[in-house]
Amino acid sequence: MIIGVTGGKGGVGKSTLSVGIVHALVKHGYKVLLVDADVECPNDHLLLGIQINEMVHAREVTVGKPVINEDECIKCGVCVRTCRESALFQLPGQVPQLLSDQCIGCGACSLACPVKAITEIPERVGDVYRYDVPNTSGRLTLLTGMLKPGYEEASPVVNVLMDVMEDVREGFDYVIVDTAPGTHCNVISSLRHVDRAIAVTEPTPLGAHDLDLILTLGTELKVPMSVVINRAGIGDETEVDDVVSKHGVPVIGRIPYDKRIFESYVRGEPIEHESINYIVNRLTGG
Repeated sequence: MIIGVTGGKGGVGKSTLSVGIVHALVKHGYKVLLVDADVECPNDHLLLGIQINEMVHAREVTVGKPVINEDECIKCGVCVRTCRESALFQLPGQVPQLLSDQCIGCGACSLACPVKAITEIPERVGDVYRYDVPNTSGRLTLLTGMLKPGYEEASPVVNVLMDVMEDVREGFDYVIVDTAPGTHCNVISSLRHVDRAIAVTEPTPLGAHDLDLILTLGTELKVPMSVVINRAGIGDETEVDDVVSKHGVPVIGRIPYDKRIFESYVRGEPIEHESINYIVNRLTGG
């Protein structure tokens, strides 16, 4: 089973919960693949005490960046109007110019060019790493995607990461996909591959607002959703409860604000807590 752990906003404890679930599943004897799909800011390896230089480079991520042949360009502007990312702009009567950071390498401009004046060159935008975690009897493997600094569009890295996940996931009892926060394209790219997803939130008005967004996205993608409330007890849960009722999804766990959890996070250790065990039992039917 592939389970996504996601959240409408950052900082709600999504990665902490992902690593905690993985740690508990491994202790129960399951073989688990953890996929860190928050490629702009991956930190699952840090929570597992792993350094990047220990990991094995699994795949390079490149996109095709357009190059316009100025001698062949007829300055019609079709490529500019085709680009949905607004990565091309054109001054009157001039050859279009590329805003490289905005380009996701979709190739639409080169396909649309009526005189085939646009070619593509590959540009490296990220990498995927793999690490078989020692001292787990071969039961835990980590896949991490990393977007290169200076690039804004994370979807190409997430898409390649998901391809690698599909290539290697056979033989694992559970795959846990830790998505980026929010409801952008990179989150959609991750959630399209999962069988179900957990939306992590916190009992605040902003947490309730963003929970509504991520549950709406889950409905649009037809992904069965459930909710975990992190830092339960620090605020009024009425608004979160209203959102949960609106979407008709179950709350499968409440993680209290507990000093032991905070201390585990600071030490870079997977969290062991009865609330995590409860969630894992709900997931496994134990």
